[in-house]
Amino acid sequence: MSRVSDPEKRNSQRVEFARGVDVQVVAIDGTWARPCKMTDVSKMGAKLTLGGSIEGLAFKEFFLLLSTTGTAYRRCELAWINGEQVGVRFISGKSGSGKNII
Repeated sequence: MSRVSDPEKRNSQRVEFARGVDVQVVAIDGTWARPCKMTDVSKMGAKLTLGGSIEGLAFKEFFLLLSTTGTAYRRCELAWINGEQVGVRFISGKSGSGKNII
């Protein structure tokens, strides 16, 4: 998969993190997980830097875990790919468990 779009065409302000924040992307069904760094974020999405290839992963829709306990997370979809960097769009709503997705 090699969808590339212009990451600078953003509709909302972003907060940048100089060193990145350790986060994890996880499959909706839990079959895979990948550590990564969140380098910027807005209320609409985020930019992530992955440590490895996403080839072979079902990366259409997934969770972005923002805490080590898994209590802070966002449901996401892939927006763009540029090398090790990916853009994700947050999908709003509530999870099936009734927990609020932040």
